[in-house]
Amino acid sequence: MLAALLATGSFARAQETFPVNGIADPREGCFAFTHATIVKDAQTTVQNATLVIRDGKIVDAGTGVVVPKDAVVLDCKGKYIYPSLVDIYSSYGLSDAKRSGSAWNAAPQFLSNTKGAYGWNQAIRSEVNAVDLFAADDGKARPLREAGFGTVLSQQPDGIARGTATLVTLANSKENKVILRERAAAVYSFDKGTSTQNYPSSLMGSIALLRQTYLDAQWYKSQPAKEGVNLSLQAWNANQQLPQVFEAADKWDVLRADKIGDEFGVQYIIKASGNEYQRIAEMAATKAAFILPLNFPGAIDMEDPGDARFVSLAEMKHWEMAPAEPAAFEKANIPFCLTAVDLKDVKQFMANVRKAITYGLSEQKALEALTKTPATLLKAYDKVGSLEAGKLANFLITSGPLFSEKTILYQNWVQGNRYVIKADGWNDIRGIYTVTLTPGNSYSVEVRGTPSAPLLSVLQKDTLPGRIDVNDKLVSMSLPLAKNSKNSIRLSGIIGDNGWTGTGADTSGNLIRWNAVFVKTAPEKADSVKPTEVAALGPLLYPFNGYGWEKLPKQEDLLIKNATVWTSEKDGKLENTDVLIRNGKIAQIGKSLSAGNARVIDGTGKHLSAGIIDEHSHIAISRGVNESSQSVTSEVRIADVLNPDDVNIYRQLSGGVTASHLLHGSANAIGGQSQLIKLRWGQNAEDLKVANWDPFIKFALGENVKQSNWGERNTVRFPQTRMGVEQIYTDAFTRARDYERQGAGKRRDLELDALVEILHQKRFITCHSYVQSEINMLMHVADSFHFRVNTFTHILEGYKVADKMKAHGAGAGTFADWWAYKMEVQDAIPYNAAIMNGVGVVTAINSDDAEMARRLNQEAAKTIKYGGLSEEEALKLVTINPARLLHVDNRMGSIKVGKDADVVLWSDNPLSIYAKAEKTIVDGIVEFDRDNDLQLRKRIATERNRLTQQLLAEKKKGTPTQKAGFVADEMYHCEDLQGGHQTAIGD
Repeated sequence: MLAALLATGSFARAQETFPVNGIADPREGCFAFTHATIVKDAQTTVQNATLVIRDGKIVDAGTGVVVPKDAVVLDCKGKYIYPSLVDIYSSYGLSDAKRSGSAWNAAPQFLSNTKGAYGWNQAIRSEVNAVDLFAADDGKARPLREAGFGTVLSQQPDGIARGTATLVTLANSKENKVILRERAAAVYSFDKGTSTQNYPSSLMGSIALLRQTYLDAQWYKSQPAKEGVNLSLQAWNANQQLPQVFEAADKWDVLRADKIGDEFGVQYIIKASGNEYQRIAEMAATKAAFILPLNFPGAIDMEDPGDARFVSLAEMKHWEMAPAEPAAFEKANIPFCLTAVDLKDVKQFMANVRKAITYGLSEQKALEALTKTPATLLKAYDKVGSLEAGKLANFLITSGPLFSEKTILYQNWVQGNRYVIKADGWNDIRGIYTVTLTPGNSYSVEVRGTPSAPLLSVLQKDTLPGRIDVNDKLVSMSLPLAKNSKNSIRLSGIIGDNGWTGTGADTSGNLIRWNAVFVKTAPEKADSVKPTEVAALGPLLYPFNGYGWEKLPKQEDLLIKNATVWTSEKDGKLENTDVLIRNGKIAQIGKSLSAGNARVIDGTGKHLSAGIIDEHSHIAISRGVNESSQSVTSEVRIADVLNPDDVNIYRQLSGGVTASHLLHGSANAIGGQSQLIKLRWGQNAEDLKVANWDPFIKFALGENVKQSNWGERNTVRFPQTRMGVEQIYTDAFTRARDYERQGAGKRRDLELDALVEILHQKRFITCHSYVQSEINMLMHVADSFHFRVNTFTHILEGYKVADKMKAHGAGAGTFADWWAYKMEVQDAIPYNAAIMNGVGVVTAINSDDAEMARRLNQEAAKTIKYGGLSEEEALKLVTINPARLLHVDNRMGSIKVGKDADVVLWSDNPLSIYAKAEKTIVDGIVEFDRDNDLQLRKRIATERNRLTQQLLAEKKKGTPTQKAGFVADEMYHCEDLQGGHQTAIGD
């Protein structure tokens, strides 16, 4: 019975659906690898052990393993066996997605052109399964195997929702043999990829689309009949059961993705970018596992000082510190894998792993990150990731420890199939031999070097360097008999189990026979090459540029004494007055105040004002200020795309700004939701945000909205006239009102949610505007739907309708003397702000420009000339008035007991062009200090010189370098649709 069962089992294993063209060969491959050092996993190494595999799987591994009688035995004495590596982020076997459809100058595309019952947006490709597109490709598998990989998770990197990835081996077999798991993970990003649709056109649009798709999928699951068939949403819901992988473009994208995951109960595995070490505490707080690339930045050629001046200190420091990222993750106890995906040449992979080890990554953690961790995250540890019975026979045979620079990778076995990586050196012939010539003498010969590159010496009184070439079992040698002699004995033969034998010619050309007998192992010689030592790395800075903090400043109790205090309150301007700050608040205002334990700052001869509030700003925004694709995009949020690294935060602190209202641009009638931030330099995005403030949203009127200045291809999107703009508003709020009236089970719509908030005075409007007729129109629409326009911004014709604005309850944020830069500002006058202020409209001077924001005190001062405002009234235009417009005047905008300690100590009258902000204090923290700024400039010079010398040394020793070049940051204005205005990042 047992024999019959065994025969039945063997027959069952031999069955397959593919026909055999020829003679069937059902033999099972059984191999035993003996006398090896077997590294079963990162924690378990077994000496003098045996690995047995059969039919592509591991039978046993360890000591005391019985070698089957039918096994082919390979003696692996002196060799190491490791699990083959696993890459969790690859596109192996998949062709690049191709952009289809319209030409570059085609009209806008609003809906998907994908044929079939799919979703409305081409960037949501959840229905795509990599397994359907996968084609095994041995030409592309070979370099991955040569790098040590045996298994990869393969996906098509295209779109925001990229569908599913498939887990495959790198065996040279048919697709059905190498696919381990058809749908192994779902993959996402913020990049819409090859989609030809306009939406989304910005990072915040991508985030909104992702959030809306989560909501739509939940609704579809509960109300399928209302949608009909939507294959994209069906696939989305099915994919939620899989591991969820998210590709992040930088460290802030990691936090953006994690926030979405938290909102919808998803824990992503994050594919990192390489700069996450700069915010390692925030990375740990995500509780995510990470996939770390090893495409460390190349050295920069700093030889030409003219080119070198364009290289920012941040770029130089990233070159220095990026290789330490894996070590930083290990130190922070954050689980991670390593991937080769971003390398231009996968041959560089193992060298970069060694580099990461040099920078502090442990070898144990490196191996774990390439075996057990990725396999476990993919729920495939039962198949790959270690050398245990029942798992696939995926393993490496090496000459030594895997990550040693001298180690040779001989073979990579995948699913029990051998792939020879390097044949030379498999037999370690190093040692001392006696070579006997017939006829002739005997010579003592030493073979040293490495197994794959042996060197030969004849041991006499003077050791004479010879030559040896080995090709598998064939050997040829040249033995010199005298120093500087041109004649040598030339030998060739075969390496056998019991010695070497062959024929040759002596120095006279006579035919001889020879044999060589192994005598002993040659003594190990000390390695003359010193291990690579990494110089101490420079300090990590927050933010990661020259003006960043080494340690974030702490809140202090401060007493500013004997200053001229501009309260921006009814108390007016107070001479020789003290202001006490405790716990981030203004505690006392008066004369001769007691300091207690507060630090005293001498304000004698100086002026203290409330911090400047910029009511209209576009700093600190990532990858697009406009979601310009549709006329109504109230679902997008500036809060999702804050960039705390923007050097303009620091620059504006130097100009006395303490808070900025960050607005969506003016590309559409109803833009995105805005965000008020405090300029807390060095904090992360969440900590920049002002908590518990009334939320705002950006509307727009005029040329930008109707696309009159967008070019000939943009004549499709409604509206194309100012009349149409009114209809957009009426339609949007009619839809919002109808949406609110729908009962239970309605589809939640992020766009309409924001508009409903406006209807209920829970969200407030800041509207880009110029022309009086449109200003009147929007107030009329608001009155019709019983809400109020909070602020008209720009409003350069506000002086014409100030009385109507006051009656409506609208405020104004305007410029001092910008005009004539486009058609709809032809009637602008510099007296505009003073006239509106005089009528009783709450008026502020704002920037809409990162450079102007550094001089808002001077912009406010212009209203003294143009309109005759008093100094105190002028200063209120950039302090308490914007606070009123933003509904935060109860806590900022003036110097009053109980308010936030956001103050500026000026060297002179704050309205003077000679005034400098000496100290800018936010929440009782000195965020900018002019004396400290001078020290920072010295630190920048020192750091730049240190790193420049390191980079020059790299070039001198032959390291490939990349040309120094200009790297720009984005500086946005209202009208910027894509890249914005380019400015140098600076140090």
